Amino acid sequence: MPGPPSDAELHEVLRTALPVAGFAAPQLIRRRPSEYRTSFPLEELELKLEDGSEPRLAFKRLEWDALTDEARLAKPEFLHDPRREPAVYAELLASAASGAPSYYGSVIEPEAGRHWLFIEWVEGRELYQVGERELWEEAARWLARFHLAMAPQLDRHRREGRLIDHDAGFYRRWIERASEFAARSGDESAAAVAWLRERHEPVVEALLALPRTVLHGEFYASNVLVAADFDHPPPVTESDVRVAPVDWELAAAGPGLTDLAALVGGWPEADREALVAAYAGEPGVPSFTPRALDLARLQVAIQWLGWAPPEWVPPEGQRHDWLSEAIAIAEGLGL
Repeated sequence: MPGPPSDAELHEVLRTALPVAGFAAPQLIRRRPSEYRTSFPLEELELKLEDGSEPRLAFKRLEWDALTDEARLAKPEFLHDPRREPAVYAELLASAASGAPSYYGSVIEPEAGRHWLFIEWVEGRELYQVGERELWEEAARWLARFHLAMAPQLDRHRREGRLIDHDAGFYRRWIERASEFAARSGDESAAAVAWLRERHEPVVEALLALPRTVLHGEFYASNVLVAADFDHPPPVTESDVRVAPVDWELAAAGPGLTDLAALVGGWPEADREALVAAYAGEPGVPSFTPRALDLARLQVAIQWLGWAPPEWVPPEGQRHDWLSEAIAIAEGLGL
């Protein structure tokens, strides 16, 4: 894993990248490693620009070699495109629902080993640390507005943002990987995954029939920052809270219900229904059935089963029995 750039190298890069994105060049840079969890190296920058402004930025390195050995084991390399997240920030998010971090520039220099992204540092809490369901509901409404804003120009967004295509091959690849990993694990999971594989094709066909839009791709609570006045209890309105999704590495084109499925996972049924109602209640959202959402939830679970080889063990706080969840959803759907 290569080390971070020197102060001089970072300053030189920012003197070019910031003006290209419409900002003044830097006079002073203070930097420190970020406390936020991310697989790619992340630093917090405090800048003083030549126009007197003092923005705080997040500096993210997106090269595959910048990952630790453990992170490379945990991440499917076939999904990696270091140009995708900078393109999403530069080309797509400015036209989306407000809230996402502002884009401050990027450096794409493969020959120099540089795939760097600079975005606004948002001071907020990761959604999983927020207990108020009302704030989760606001995140669901933000997601709905984002999906609505992006759907009309999906083909253009897909090209400009280098989006992953959630097509039939994408869906089938996950159950194939899950089958391979289960066979390698040498435990009883292989039979259960084989049972899921026999029932997977109707899931693929149903998801392909759903309305498509731009997806965050990993709209989990750990990837959504919420900025609000936490000293005052709900109720909250859109003007009271900022929803700022980050980590757009796996942005994609596919059914919006995939993002919603990621958001509502882990909630009891009554709370999950409230989040779904918040999403569905935004004017213009295409109608969908509980079954359609459950199919998306099932595909999300299967994707986790095929995410990393059995040699990788997730951290204690991130472990989940995705196999049991997938089987329960499939049985509930009558597959």
